[in-house]
Amino acid sequence: MAIDTRMPLRAVLFDLDGTVLDTAPDMVGALNALRREEKLGPLPFASARACVSHGAAHLVKAGFPNAGPEELGTLRERFLDIYRTGLSLETRLFPGMDRVLAGMTDQGLISGIVTNKPAWLTEPLLAQLGLRTHFACVVSGDTVSERKPHPLPLLHAAELAGVAPGECVFVGDAERDVQAAHAAGMPALVAVYGYLQAEEDWQAWGADAGLKQPLDLLDWLERRGRT
Repeated sequence: MAIDTRMPLRAVLFDLDGTVLDTAPDMVGALNALRREEKLGPLPFASARACVSHGAAHLVKAGFPNAGPEELGTLRERFLDIYRTGLSLETRLFPGMDRVLAGMTDQGLISGIVTNKPAWLTEPLLAQLGLRTHFACVVSGDTVSERKPHPLPLLHAAELAGVAPGECVFVGDAERDVQAAHAAGMPALVAVYGYLQAEEDWQAWGADAGLKQPLDLLDWLERRGRT
């Protein structure tokens, strides 16, 4: 879908893990708790952190690289059981994200979340951190029939927010976020501060810009303008 840069910008949609929230401490903590149950030592935080944005299955595979498909399925379910009991022990907004959300409110911009995380984890996490009221819409991985990189979740979020897709920009830290945004007719910004893996070249994804820190978004919005 073509991106119409002439339309006014009315909303910013965000990925969750690795973009708005630094969930890695609790997700890696749950993975290492599972490894302890399986009589294995912990994975180094830095190496496991890079897997967080790719979801539970990818993270569990990194923690148990020799497990077969059936065992991985069982381990994933146990991982999720552990993780859901400690969603917000150490999870926090990325530094500066509170000022970004406040700045957007001051500018009259709508904020929304579009994540592949299932709603039964997304909604409690936002509630526990007191963040749910910041977002006009939250689209989780099981809200609609498709997940990113399909554009449907982003299009659904725009509809919930009461804006046209071309009036939104999407911020995420994975290639699928860029693909979903462009397919939905939205500019795509990469949260370079997020959970990119060492071999990932975000500049090759065709994004419209990269953000080295959350506050860079306010600068981008100022340069982009509202109309």
